[in-house]
Amino acid sequence: MHIAIAGNIGSGKTTLTTKLVKHYKWEAHYEDVENNPYLNDFYKDMQRWSFNLQVYFLNSRFRQIISIKNSKKSYIQDRTIYEDAKIFAPNLHHMGLMSTRDFENYMEIFNLMDGFIDGPDLLIYLRASVPILVEQIQKRGREYENSIRLDYLTRLNERYEAWIGEYDKGNLLVIDVDNLDYAEKDEDLSKVIEKIDAKINGLF
Repeated sequence: MHIAIAGNIGSGKTTLTTKLVKHYKWEAHYEDVENNPYLNDFYKDMQRWSFNLQVYFLNSRFRQIISIKNSKKSYIQDRTIYEDAKIFAPNLHHMGLMSTRDFENYMEIFNLMDGFIDGPDLLIYLRASVPILVEQIQKRGREYENSIRLDYLTRLNERYEAWIGEYDKGNLLVIDVDNLDYAEKDEDLSKVIEKIDAKINGLF
């Protein structure tokens, strides 16, 4: 079983991944933010480091998928390879923060990788409004995220909605998180798990 959790920066992916791993007693693949050599530089100078960062994430996510594919264990993955290619890289290109040359090179790499992978058994999309994203980002207090602009988050949200509207890689569960607090409230976590169980049971 391979469940992937998608969502904008601050939507609660890592928190939900941790909660679900504990509940289902599965393995986790987290987004590599602590050891990422480009993240700090990227938020200081997006144009200079955008291509480097996106290739790093692409490589990291591809390795995760191959690891999951070759394992007999069940995994929950924090963010997908599709978000890199369908949302973050195109958004950087659109904003003039990644050159057309770099973007086309990046997409060629992704398209090559995409031919070797399958979508997750279930994709969970965490839908959150920009005010909630900002609140969550401020709450976790990562220094390099302090400079994230509102227009950047807004554009990402728009791209997420467009991508989810056309998602065709497998089963999809959309969870509106604005009025949920599964980090602190067990009843909210139970609601989410019930929805996931219903989807998982429908796979068999």
